[in-house]
Amino acid sequence: MPLTATGDVVGAAAARRAAAAAFNAVQLEHVTAILAGARAANRPVIAQVSQNAVRYHGALAPIGAALLAAAAEAEVPVAVHLDHADDVALLRQAVALGFGSVMVDASAEPYAENVRITREAAAYCHDAGVWVEAELGEVGGKDGVHAPGARTDPDEAAEFVAATGVDALAVAVGSSHAMLTRDAELDLELIARLRAAVPVPLVLHGSSGVPDDTLAAAVRAGLTKINIATQLNKVFTAGVREFCARHPEVVDPRKYLGAGRDRMAAEVTRLLRLLP
Repeated sequence: MPLTATGDVVGAAAARRAAAAAFNAVQLEHVTAILAGARAANRPVIAQVSQNAVRYHGALAPIGAALLAAAAEAEVPVAVHLDHADDVALLRQAVALGFGSVMVDASAEPYAENVRITREAAAYCHDAGVWVEAELGEVGGKDGVHAPGARTDPDEAAEFVAATGVDALAVAVGSSHAMLTRDAELDLELIARLRAAVPVPLVLHGSSGVPDDTLAAAVRAGLTKINIATQLNKVFTAGVREFCARHPEVVDPRKYLGAGRDRMAAEVTRLLRLLP
C-alpha cells in the first residue's frame, strides 16, 4: 500500500473526534511490530522516529529508509513522521528522504524564538508538501529540560498557530515524557478550552504515562494525535527479559528480539482498539 499522508490520517481522525495513534520506532523490530499491530487492528497508524533515535543510529537514513520501505509494503495506511526535531538540518534530511511530516520542536526556546524557528521551518516544509507539528507549553519530562507543571495557554496557542502556520500543535496538559508509571492526570477542562481556541488538531506527547480511561477521555475532550513510545519500550523489554529468563542458553537475537516484537505488536493492537 502506498505511503499515506500524515495530514490525511490526522485530519480524518479530527473530523470524527477520534484518535490518530502515533507510535515511536527505535529499531527495525519496533517498525515491524507497529505495522503488525496496526494490521491486526485494521487501523491506520503513524510510525515515527525521534531525533534521539536518529542519534542512536548515527544518521537518519538507516532507520528512516527502513521505516519508509516497511510502511510502503504495509497492508494498512501508514504515515511516516519525524518526532521531536530541534535540528533544522535533520528536518531537511527528513523532507529529502520522503517523510510525510515532521515535528519542529523549539518549545524550550522563549516564545518569540519558538515562533521564528517554527515559522521558518514550516514554510520550508510546506513548500515540499510536508505536514508540520510544533509544540507550545513544554511537555514535561524530556531530557529533564521541560517543566512538568507547565501548561499551554489557549489564547497563546491560537496566536502561535496563526503566527507559524503549523498543521498541528503539541500541548502541555499534564502528561510527561518517559513515565514508567501510568498515573498522569490530564486537565480535561484545559483540553476542551484548547480545542475550542485552536483551529488545528492537538497532539498529546507523554501518552505512555496516561491511564487507558484517561486517554480515551482526552480524545473525547479534543486531543487527536496520540504519541506513544515508552509504553511500547516497556512491553518490548519485558518480552525480551521473560524469554531470556526462560531460555538462558539462547544466543540468537532473532529469538529474544522476536519475543519482544510480538509482545509490542500485541500492545499496539490493544492501544489502537482502546482509542476512540
